[in-house]
Amino acid sequence: FQVKSENKKTIWNTEEVPEGSEFDDTWDPREKPEYEISFKQHVGTEDVFFGMTGKDPSTACCEDIVIKIKLPETKYSDITLDIQDKVLDLRTPKKKLLLHLPYPVNSKEGRARFLSEEEILEVTLRVARKFDFINFS
Repeated sequence: FQVKSENKKTIWNTEEVPEGSEFDDTWDPREKPEYEISFKQHVGTEDVFFGMTGKDPSTACCEDIVIKIKLPETKYSDITLDIQDKVLDLRTPKKKLLLHLPYPVNSKEGRARFLSEEEILEVTLRVARKFDFINFS
């Protein structure tokens, strides 16, 4: 097995490196915050009463991923959030979270809000599936 490379000194191709590995920093002493992942589904009366669209309660039929991250003693201005297609990278002065997402997401259509009373960052990301226009239209 030989891999052809543009540069003879490289030991792997860029396709072999998993997405998000550039964020992985094992030497960072910051603590990992508690988080919870849930899925959100948009249903209407045609789904609830008639079952016309064929949606079921599985994650395969969900449109959004909601991630709630507990950030005690954190101000909104201290949060740095970077979202890629398959990776969420959150950093604060005391906490760091590198989360590989269960599904690819559309990083341009996400929203985040900080609930200061509960000290929770709530991130909602739209799942990007190739054939959603067929399944959910």
